Amino acid sequence: MRRRIDLLVSLLVLIAMLALRYQDGPFVIGVRNILFDSYQRLDPRPYDPSVQVRIFAIDEDSLKHLGQWPWPRGTLARIVGRLTADGALAIALDVLLAEPDRTGPQALLKQWQGRPDIAALSDAVAKLPDPDAELAKELAIAPAVLAFSLNDQPGGQTPAVKAGIAMAGDDALPWLLSPPGATTALPELEKATPGYGSVTVPPDRDGIVRKVPLLFAFRGQIYPSLVAEALRIAQPGASTYIVKASNASGETALGAQTGLNNVKVGGAIVPVDSRGNVLLYDSGFQPKRFISLWRVLEPDFDPKLVAGNIILIGSTVEGLRDFKPTPLDPRASGIETHAQILEQILNHQYLQRPDWADGAEMLFLLVFGLALILLLHPLGALWAAVVTLIAIAASFAFSWFSFQREGLLLDPLYPGMAALAVYLTGSLLGYLRSETERRHVRRTFSLYLAPAVVEELSRNPDLVKLGGELREITVMFSDIRDFTRISEQLDPQQLTHMLNAVLTPLTEAIYSTRGTVDKYIGDCIMAFWNAPLDDAAHPRNALKAALAMRLALAKANMTLAEEARKAGRKVIDVGIGIGINSGPCSVGNMGSVQRLAYSALGDTVNLASRLESLTRSYGVEIIVGEDAAEGISDMALLEIDRVQVKGRTKPLTIHTLLAESRDAAFEALASAQAKFLQVYRRQDWAAAREAIAACLGLAPRLKGLYDLYAARIEDYEAEPPDADWDGVFVAKSKTG
Repeated sequence: MRRRIDLLVSLLVLIAMLALRYQDGPFVIGVRNILFDSYQRLDPRPYDPSVQVRIFAIDEDSLKHLGQWPWPRGTLARIVGRLTADGALAIALDVLLAEPDRTGPQALLKQWQGRPDIAALSDAVAKLPDPDAELAKELAIAPAVLAFSLNDQPGGQTPAVKAGIAMAGDDALPWLLSPPGATTALPELEKATPGYGSVTVPPDRDGIVRKVPLLFAFRGQIYPSLVAEALRIAQPGASTYIVKASNASGETALGAQTGLNNVKVGGAIVPVDSRGNVLLYDSGFQPKRFISLWRVLEPDFDPKLVAGNIILIGSTVEGLRDFKPTPLDPRASGIETHAQILEQILNHQYLQRPDWADGAEMLFLLVFGLALILLLHPLGALWAAVVTLIAIAASFAFSWFSFQREGLLLDPLYPGMAALAVYLTGSLLGYLRSETERRHVRRTFSLYLAPAVVEELSRNPDLVKLGGELREITVMFSDIRDFTRISEQLDPQQLTHMLNAVLTPLTEAIYSTRGTVDKYIGDCIMAFWNAPLDDAAHPRNALKAALAMRLALAKANMTLAEEARKAGRKVIDVGIGIGINSGPCSVGNMGSVQRLAYSALGDTVNLASRLESLTRSYGVEIIVGEDAAEGISDMALLEIDRVQVKGRTKPLTIHTLLAESRDAAFEALASAQAKFLQVYRRQDWAAAREAIAACLGLAPRLKGLYDLYAARIEDYEAEPPDADWDGVFVAKSKTG
């Protein structure tokens, strides 16, 4: 079920990313622009100095030589005349000549109105040549292109149409940029010029120019741009634009209207996007592209700089020029943008965003996203990340190759980001699921381990080796003495309360020493140390736990006794026996497919259980096997016997634990006990009885232990053991 939910969520993320891509909103376009700008910065269009395009700039030097702008129209007329004489193919003026010349006769008379001698001046001024008429005369015989502006200010005169428009395929008019207003040239200039085009170049949302319109729509009519007109005028006899749109002959659109495909200008076929734009293939600023305009009027001007070239005239002066930042030049001027588009057309250097690009990118995202969703779980997060990175890298390599070799703009960035979003979603869901499982493990292990150990396991889950491993552990069995007798005196509810009141503090004592509770077997607790976490001091910690359990039981008995007295019941004193043994065991998750338990198996476990059973016979609360006692010399461990428990052939030395540290009293007892065991194993029964008396005097609480030995001595006196007897007691039953 969780797997299905993960798949569904990842699929919803993929659908959302596809929907965002389908809308192709500002974010998606912005991402795409960032990538394509980077491509152009890495590999800009190479500039060809031999290309037939020159910018004659109205620059600072020109203003110094020819005066403040705007210059008299007579000056512009002389410039146009000189360029025409020198063989310019086309002369495109990227300046708006919308107002009469301020130096013209009528303009001067208006400036001098109110002067007393104005009447005498009027006749003389009226005889002066009209600069606008001079310019119109030159324009009429020149391959000239004047500029008008289509803008967002509604109104203005409708520009004159200088060329025919023929359309093939669907109607192109609705697809073209259609500003509501126009600023046109003076009527006499507009009438005289053979070429007339719009200089409008709208930037993208971020202010950068990445495309230049070749055609516009205004008041139901298609108009060319300044670039298109310069290209047309440069080709004698070119009088009509042929606009090819979707569903035209040779264009496959399957009946859908997808906009423009290309525009034929004379002999040049210019690929455009659906809205009639030429994509800018930026070469950056190139000084060789510019010539200072004032030099045209110099006697020594070289006509070779003009002959056979398309001449663009525009301002590059700060304050006069219109800034049109491009991907490679944040300070580019509009005239330079026009020049670059002409260079691309003449050298056939185009960038194209094919009409199938959107579909291909969405298909790639869909296929790769679905594959990633299906592969994430079986592969895992790491390998899925490797596959994702390889696929994204391959798509970037293909995109870069397409850009360099074919000039195609294919976007791998957004599909890559979307695929990454799908991967991160799937990985996050997997992580959250792992965290859920980790919390489950934490809750589960909290039933076995101390809270501090659980926290350490959650921080370092690799510390747990599931399935079973062989390791050295210390095992403890703790059992309530005479539980059958106790249960007969209590009803089930009272018995349950008693068990909880006893087992809870005993468990806390185990947890406090980094122990693991394996299981509760009725009134018995099985616990072990050194699993699942490493514990180098596991025997010592088990012994500490046994002493703590003894203290905890004493407090529990006091509480139970107080409760019994208040309830009017007989006070029952609960006692326990504890067996501790160390050795190798198999530890891990064991059980069946239906149910698992974290447990330990091995002979060490069985022997610990036998040692707990022997506590009844030896009259002590704690018995510690020799492997658990080995190396612990600072605790009050008293050797009490060598036994061969039922089911084993090898005898072992057993100890009882009296205190956490050794003191003078214990040292005296240990010495007396050692003397007793020596004479006992030597079968010196009289000396053994004397040693028992000495030991009892030092440790009256071990009366049960020495009563056991006194009874054994009587039996051995009646039926002596073999002469080679080594003092080992052979237990006939599990309890001795």
